[in-house]
Amino acid sequence: MPRAESRPATKPPAQKPAKSPTHARPPILTPAAQVDALTGDPNFMTSLARGLVVIQAFSERDRRQTISQLSLKTGLSRAAVRRCVYTLVKLGFAGTDDTRHFYLRPRVLTLGHAYISSMPLASAAQPVLEHLSHLLHESSSIATLDGLEIIYVARASATRIMSIDLGVGSRLPAFCTSMGRVMLANLPPEELESCLARIEYTPHTDRTVSNAEKLRQVLRSVQRNGYAIVDQELELGLRSMAVPIRNPMGKVVAALNVGAHAQRVSIQDMQNRFLPHLQAAAQELSMLLR
Repeated sequence: MPRAESRPATKPPAQKPAKSPTHARPPILTPAAQVDALTGDPNFMTSLARGLVVIQAFSERDRRQTISQLSLKTGLSRAAVRRCVYTLVKLGFAGTDDTRHFYLRPRVLTLGHAYISSMPLASAAQPVLEHLSHLLHESSSIATLDGLEIIYVARASATRIMSIDLGVGSRLPAFCTSMGRVMLANLPPEELESCLARIEYTPHTDRTVSNAEKLRQVLRSVQRNGYAIVDQELELGLRSMAVPIRNPMGKVVAALNVGAHAQRVSIQDMQNRFLPHLQAAAQELSMLLR
């Protein structure tokens, strides 16, 4: 019988290397979805929450908006937005000139004023800020942490150094601001990790920290040094330094900063000249919380 031809053994298909597990960033919920997630609570007032969502949808860039624009921005239905806006207009918190475009009215400031006036730090800080700005000839501010943003609660402006005109109530991203980093660095570990996972690392300049691991390293240095310096990460030409303000129990409740033009003030100058004055002012402000 003829011999069967030997065939080369076929190789099994190559196995693709297993991918290392990655931590997926949790999805960013719309304001409407965040409200819906709480509607199962019998004590939760959904209508009030929706009204507050609509108020927060207005900004310096979007001062006048239509029902459709507000619906798109918040994730709420047009019918829900219409009822919220109607109520805000009736109460004097919003207005319209053509029944189509809506805007916030000055009365909405009473909501923020109630918070600011209830803070002993904000009400008593102005003389300290004014003195600090006079000593350093630079603008100084106090802010608290609100989620992933800082909110300004007091400010003494010596010169305008940003394209954004900052004032009480202004908000900026915490991850690329000196005051934000001071407060992030002093969060409990679990709370900090939750924040790092939810931050959108928007590159405001080519110097902006771009991911959670780099920011985590920066925050370790901030906690170790007791201050934060942000060098042109939020806006080119802007350099700032911040220190923590602690309550009597030692908890960081706010941050104090000074901002300056990068061409005029070096990082070394901040460390040698600015830091002692900042620390002294922060200590004085901490005593006001007792």
